[in-house]
Amino acid sequence: MAAGGLCAALLCVTQLGTVHAQDSADTSTIDNLQILDPITVTAARRTQTLNDAGQQIQVVTAKELYRKLPRTLPESLDQLPSILVQKTASGHGSPYIRGFTGNRTLAIIDGIRYNNATYRDGPNEYFSHIDSFTVDQIEVLYGPTSALYGSEGIGGTINVQTRAAAYRDRQPKRFSSAEQVVRVSSGDDSTVSRTAFEIGEGQRWGARFGVSAKKFGDVRAADLGKLLETGYSELAYDGRLDIDLNDTLALTLLHQSLMQDDVPRTHSTVFSVPFAGTESGTDLRRTKDQKRSLSYVKVRGEGIHSPILDEIELTLSNQPRRESEIRIRGDSVRINQFFESDLWAINSVFAKDLVNADLVYGVDYSHETIASGRTDFDPISENTERRIQGPVGDDSKYEQIGVFSNLILPITADWEIDLGGRYSYVRADIGRFEDPVSNEARAFRDKWDNISFSARVSFAHSENSRAWGSIGQAFRAPNIADLSRFGRSRSDEFEVAALNLEPETFLNYEIGYRWSKAPFSITAVAYETQLDNFIDTIATGRIVGGLTEVSKANSASGTIQGIELSGRYQLNDQFSLGGNVSWTEGQLSRPTGIDSRLIVIEPISRIQPVTAHLDLDWSSDPFWASQSLTHAARQDRLSEGDRNDTQRIPPNGTPAYSILNLNTGWKISSHADIGLSLNNLLNEAYRSHGSGSNEPGRHITANIRVIF
Repeated sequence: MAAGGLCAALLCVTQLGTVHAQDSADTSTIDNLQILDPITVTAARRTQTLNDAGQQIQVVTAKELYRKLPRTLPESLDQLPSILVQKTASGHGSPYIRGFTGNRTLAIIDGIRYNNATYRDGPNEYFSHIDSFTVDQIEVLYGPTSALYGSEGIGGTINVQTRAAAYRDRQPKRFSSAEQVVRVSSGDDSTVSRTAFEIGEGQRWGARFGVSAKKFGDVRAADLGKLLETGYSELAYDGRLDIDLNDTLALTLLHQSLMQDDVPRTHSTVFSVPFAGTESGTDLRRTKDQKRSLSYVKVRGEGIHSPILDEIELTLSNQPRRESEIRIRGDSVRINQFFESDLWAINSVFAKDLVNADLVYGVDYSHETIASGRTDFDPISENTERRIQGPVGDDSKYEQIGVFSNLILPITADWEIDLGGRYSYVRADIGRFEDPVSNEARAFRDKWDNISFSARVSFAHSENSRAWGSIGQAFRAPNIADLSRFGRSRSDEFEVAALNLEPETFLNYEIGYRWSKAPFSITAVAYETQLDNFIDTIATGRIVGGLTEVSKANSASGTIQGIELSGRYQLNDQFSLGGNVSWTEGQLSRPTGIDSRLIVIEPISRIQPVTAHLDLDWSSDPFWASQSLTHAARQDRLSEGDRNDTQRIPPNGTPAYSILNLNTGWKISSHADIGLSLNNLLNEAYRSHGSGSNEPGRHITANIRVIF
């Protein structure tokens, strides 16, 4: 089995490949045609060329992350096909993949589930709490992944690989190095600093440590000027130790923590500046503090050659999180609320080479405890009320158990079939939540199970082309947020607990074709996802505090379909031209309110408009430059919830926009390089669909990196 094969098996039981290059520092996206550095795909324990992977995959490398230095990790994905990055606030970011986000989009860090049971169904900020400086590569695996990971992998899965010290590429002697990165931007008066160290011994062990300090000021938007109360600060630190214990076993220890301080949710406050007809909020203040950590110990074994396995990977992980929010309403009532989550997980994955097939199988278990609270203080009456719960149920527990397997079977020299299946068991236990009718404390407990399958057939017409077709099931079990959510959601809504929920189920069909022969590379994909037993937000018929009370119910069904086209043309050894275009459309059949007999068919909320990206890259050592153009069409296909979300979505839909950027850099030496970006050269006043504030107008970003 090739080195790193088990890691690929963890990521892609259903041909969900991990994309690498011979030198990752010289790769761009998966659709880039690299003549001197051919891209290869490690799919289900095999190293292949890109044409051998029958799956829509997009990749962002560490090199791209450094050149772009995004404010948040989701922003690094905003030029990939079928991805819309919605930002309720400057420090938040929620990627929509093929129309799904929040708890219907799954994130994985080094094979560990990042999502937890507090995720809301709509846009949330938690994907922004991964420091991009810790990332070696991001793979976006499109389509359902429940046969591998269980609940929540619906539109796609974001797999994050963390950066390790490169001790295996060094001579067998001690080494040490340091790296300093500084980035400044006029678009938000921000300063970002990253300090990292590496030590180790070649061929034996390596350690990497780092600290990231970020200070963001108020956004300066085109036409709107300075957007007050949009700045915040962030601090992150991390460490990773890798040790080769012997020729068979390797050990990895990792810890990372990130803290955000006073991130404003400006759209709901009086500081919000209207755009294209949106309304300002009434809150006097609304800010959040966030803290999350991940620690894990991982043991990997290769070349074992026992009767039942050749490779093994065992991981024990812990992820604590805390969120606290201060909100001062327009009537001066102060709301302090918080939740704390502590998630423990054990993952075991095994791989075996069979005579004519490859088998991967495993078992995983996770246990999460959640505490939450809320206090309301009225300064006029000086009355303090301690509520039964915070944003989710207090004293809650959430458990998941999964057993999965996958078989990759070559049928002929050209045909291959990939079969996957998983059994999942989920249990929720809520100790205390506020009953929406009696306002008294109640407890709740329920459990669900699911069996998901996937099948993929691919055909290599030639060494330069591959076609594939797949069918895959996915599901999402109700989580603690679905069952016990308590608080404000959209602009005019207040959400309360919902009981008797059942898992959502999804069925996805996909066909794709990829052709690559220098100097061209082309990929075309069409898909449809059917939604059944969809957990939707519906009005209860009550008005509470001037807001429409809503709750969750398995009340809707529908479909999402789309087309993704991408390609690249290598003009010569210095220039390449690439781009992609995405079309996504979806509709739900849902009740209009508490009367389930009144059905309406409407667009799915916050569906991505037709979006196209075009880039021209130039490289002539030691210089490089890239010019990119992004165009998003007007999005006026609005659901009822979108039309009521007046603080974020204009009444006639989100206007179209075109963004032109120019990036350039100079590698001064092997120890230093600089970069300069001229962003939004057209000075466009814009926001991505569903976002709570506009993006910066014309501005400059500069960065420098020094390696000691």
